[in-house]
Amino acid sequence: MTENYQYASGARQGMLKGIILLVTAIILWGCNWPVMKAGLSHITPLWFSTLRFSSSAAVLFLLQLSTGRIRIPGRRELPVIFSVGLLQMMAFTALGCIAMNYLPAGKSAVLAYTTPLWVVPASVFLFKEKLSSLQLSGALIGIIGIVVLFNPIALDWHDHGQIIANGLLLLASLCWAICILHLRHTGSRLNAFELAPWQMLLATLVLLPLAWGFEGNWSGDNSRELLAITLFVGPVATAFCFCAVNAASTWLSGVTLSSMMLLVPITGLLVSVPALHEELTLPLMAGALLIALGIALLTRKKA
Repeated sequence: MTENYQYASGARQGMLKGIILLVTAIILWGCNWPVMKAGLSHITPLWFSTLRFSSSAAVLFLLQLSTGRIRIPGRRELPVIFSVGLLQMMAFTALGCIAMNYLPAGKSAVLAYTTPLWVVPASVFLFKEKLSSLQLSGALIGIIGIVVLFNPIALDWHDHGQIIANGLLLLASLCWAICILHLRHTGSRLNAFELAPWQMLLATLVLLPLAWGFEGNWSGDNSRELLAITLFVGPVATAFCFCAVNAASTWLSGVTLSSMMLLVPITGLLVSVPALHEELTLPLMAGALLIALGIALLTRKKA
């Protein structure tokens, strides 16, 4: 009886720790979108993305070295390192930063997190997975949400910058979706925490020549504001949040984790409105809620 009580008590404490870590990460990730938007007034998108992952990689490498947990990846880990480093990190972040030069941070956050809407149809057509009627309804609701969020009637079709930016965010979401599908069918002897700094290092090494080639020499203004933004976006919102979610996943179920992650774009939207004086329009609110509802239904397990 005592052992059962201790086990139940330990499970509750673990769940509480997991929820605290996950909620902290969600808030920080949500706040990261308006912070990145502010950062783009001090530096160009590709150099900003390079700065984000180089600082994050440095923090995680130092942390692993100090705790003796650094692991050298082998050939088996290379597909995972390339998939996450190039698609989820490099492409997703760079495309999102470029898009935010033309779009509000709140709308950018919502569109970028439409990843499950791409994962599900790909799973059906490529991997022959079957969906429940509830999940099919979720996919349809999510697509309607994207259409509402775009608001094609009110969209200025002569503003090519905005149209391209919307497309870049959906492309960023698609890149993340491809990465998720790849990870489902790829194994690794190292865990996510051990792989993260190597993936961030790869993202940095690819972004550096891209930034140099497309944006020229270093574009940062070297201001205190840029330093403060970098410390938040890199070590806090990337390195710390990655570790926090990784730890939370050991105490929380996958369904709980994926459902709570829906709060990231909603948080980004709600923070961007007062912080950056962005307009919270009816199509934006309706689209965000429809997308969140659609993803929530999609990520439910089939009975």
